[in-house]
Amino acid sequence: MSASATTAWARSIVDELARCGVRDVVLAPGSRSTPLVLAFAADGRFRLRVHLDERSAAFFALGVGKASRRPAAVVTTSGTAAANLFPAVVEAAMAEVPLLLLTADRPSRLRDADANQAIDQVRLYGAYPRAFFDLATPVLEAPALRHLRAVTCRAVAVATGAPAGPVHLNVPFDKPLEPVENDEDLAAFAADHPLAASGHPGGEPFVRVRTAPARAGDDEITELATLLAESPRTLIVAGPTPEPAAVGAAVRTLAEAVDCPVLADPLSGARYGDPGGACVVGAYDLYLRDAAVRSELEPTLVVRVGTSPTSAALQEYLLGHGGPRQVVVDAGWRWKDHGTTAIGYMRADPVDTMRRLAEEVRQTAGIGLGSSSGVAAGDTGDRSAARAAWRELWSRAEDAARAAVSDSAAGEPHEGNILAAVAAVVPEGGTLFVSSSMPVRDLDAYGAPRATHLRVVANRGASGIDGIVSSAFGVASTTGEPIACVLGDVAFFHDQNGLLWAREQDARVVFVLIDNDGGGIFHMLPVREHEPHFTPLFATPHGLDLRHAAEMHGLAVEDVAVGDVGSALARALADGTTRILRVRTGRAANQSRHAEVAAAVLSRVREALR
Repeated sequence: MSASATTAWARSIVDELARCGVRDVVLAPGSRSTPLVLAFAADGRFRLRVHLDERSAAFFALGVGKASRRPAAVVTTSGTAAANLFPAVVEAAMAEVPLLLLTADRPSRLRDADANQAIDQVRLYGAYPRAFFDLATPVLEAPALRHLRAVTCRAVAVATGAPAGPVHLNVPFDKPLEPVENDEDLAAFAADHPLAASGHPGGEPFVRVRTAPARAGDDEITELATLLAESPRTLIVAGPTPEPAAVGAAVRTLAEAVDCPVLADPLSGARYGDPGGACVVGAYDLYLRDAAVRSELEPTLVVRVGTSPTSAALQEYLLGHGGPRQVVVDAGWRWKDHGTTAIGYMRADPVDTMRRLAEEVRQTAGIGLGSSSGVAAGDTGDRSAARAAWRELWSRAEDAARAAVSDSAAGEPHEGNILAAVAAVVPEGGTLFVSSSMPVRDLDAYGAPRATHLRVVANRGASGIDGIVSSAFGVASTTGEPIACVLGDVAFFHDQNGLLWAREQDARVVFVLIDNDGGGIFHMLPVREHEPHFTPLFATPHGLDLRHAAEMHGLAVEDVAVGDVGSALARALADGTTRILRVRTGRAANQSRHAEVAAAVLSRVREALR
């Protein structure tokens, strides 16, 4: 393999990525990836970022993809460096986030031959990538370079398809790895084969891959709209979605048209924004655990969009109502009905489907603009009254729950108060990154719906707590404004290396660090009763002062009381610099207060539903 071939190979990959719209590249240092790294550096169309830890690099790239819906490319050398991308690959696959993995490799003659730093990188990430391309060793041949350009375009198209996800390009290089300039072989090749060497002269991708969104047929829309018109107790359940702004707005439009409640997960896009005439419910996690309440709020039709809700209580509610019709609307091939409660599964773009359904039901008897089905006026009035009564039940439950939560704020503080304050204080149009484990659950339970837009992002694909710091920085790099990130001390500990991203001037994060010295979520589980093993094996108190990790990166740490989180966060976001607000809490006391608040909510809701 010649240096000319290696140079042409790396530059062709980089050129096509730029032509396909990739702009963010995250690099981890290494030797075997030299051709790609220097090709990116010489190109000028990319935002290049470097991190010493491949895992943090991958999670930063993941954050970019979550926020922008455009894949970032992460580049590593060969060996275990590539293996460190795996956690982010899993999250990207499960959360449907576009991500490109460019792993340098040894040429085939050095594989399985005891060569240093050579591991088996073929399908290294198993079934998680949407596609895998094991590229050939570079050669200076026109057919090979044209194929390389086409494969690169295909990789971007698959990463951004439905569903979006990670795509792995394994790129073998032989020495010499450094690029050549003013090379006679390259010049001669470019003159003889301009398309292979330089791509299309107009700057467009070598092959433009167009993927039309799946669209429901008119008959399918009419059928579901008829079900909505005839159902007196319709419920929309909006779970986490990779497109929250568009999906959330479309869900609220349908809910208004049908005059039904929407149970809006904080990651659905439906909870935070102008509700219009929609009945947006958010406190369901605090009262749907009760069998009597679930029975009182039994639906006749459920339309589901997005992945499984964060709330275990809501999931139990859906499982417990297997009799009513449940219909899932989702565009991708990933199955989203782990409880097997759906009787209908519509593979169609949810935004298009919700909007068309809203228009259709407005023209259907008993809903919205009038009747086109010949239903008797008395039947129409009865159904309208039944829908109004159904909506009123949920409104009463929501109001009662919120009143109980508000009253509880005057008592002993708990971690739910933190998430409630954060969700209320992030500015309109701002971004909140919330960690898995307890923070996202507390946001679900205590983060009240609001009429102003708030973008909420989380790594809920696989629900891991690794890479939270880096993902938050990746999201922040796309916003132009500082974002808030709420995480626990164990998640912070997991990704201490991610604090190195604080040096990026365009990625600013105010971290609200809930420090309860261990795994507080385990106190919410029955295993908490199993001492003496519970504390050392599950709660795992670490006794670390995490201030030292922050100070190593030159970050300010401010200790804040639970009741002052809202005001402290507002000031920090206005200040515009990366910093850490540390809130110390007690695990056992927090669990006790959660139980007290849940009991108070349930009492109020039961009374309201009588």
